[in-house]
Amino acid sequence: MTPSEAHRDNPQADHPDADHPRGAPLPPGRRRPAPYPRGASRRRLRLHRRPRRRPHPRRRGTGPAAAPALVPQIHVHLVAPYYEEPEPTRRARLWAWITSIGRPWQIAAALGLAFAPIPVVGYSVATIWASGVTEARAEYGQANAYALALTPLAIAVMRIVQGGGTLRRLLLLAISLTGLMGAIDLYDPVTWITGVDPS
Repeated sequence: MTPSEAHRDNPQADHPDADHPRGAPLPPGRRRPAPYPRGASRRRLRLHRRPRRRPHPRRRGTGPAAAPALVPQIHVHLVAPYYEEPEPTRRARLWAWITSIGRPWQIAAALGLAFAPIPVVGYSVATIWASGVTEARAEYGQANAYALALTPLAIAVMRIVQGGGTLRRLLLLAISLTGLMGAIDLYDPVTWITGVDPS
């Protein structure tokens, strides 16, 4: 076997530290050298050390989601005392009904125009219409007088209900109501029930 073949089979045979894996033994009376040379600071040597691996911080969203904290809910219920509203008086009901027909100034203006006397004639429009209905009752009978008085009254009421009260409609209502008074006779209910005509 040639030396090259022996070296190929055992490459550690020619190594000087083959018998001593940790290195050659020191002669007696000699100390082992220090791990760092004298005069060098340990702090400077620590810079050449391999830095320690720090664990990677856990990325957001990768770990399990933390359970939401339970917030106590407090409900406060305030119970106010109940007071029944007093019932409206008759005056309040009457005023509410009158104002539902029209505005107060419109009602006052319509009544003033209906019952104000005409300067030349001396009579108001409402009284003239009432006297005309009374003459119609005397000349043409009870039925014709009621038909003449109720026709403008029905027109005025229908217009007010559909479109609300205006000055013209309230004026027509006041005149027609006065004319209805001229057509009514106190003996009419007796005639309707018994059929007896006082004439």
